Amino acid sequence: MVEAEKKDCASKCAFRCSKSWKPKMCNKTCNTCCQRCNDGCVPPGPTANRDVCTCYAQMKTHGNRYKCP
Repeated sequence: MVEAEKKDCASKCAFRCSKSWKPKMCNKTCNTCCQRCNDGCVPPGPTANRDVCTCYAQMKTHGNRYKCP
């Protein structure tokens, strides 16, 4: 993966959160998840598809809920 693509969390998350009812919070958590994953992967599309990005999909909150939107 090219370094520029890896660091492009902002635009990936903007699209991912485009249909969220809380876009600011969605973008914040999405960017955190994207930065923590070494591959910078964000699932495509505004909903579902978590299984495409393993690291992103496996992050959980302390309450064992999905951390990443």
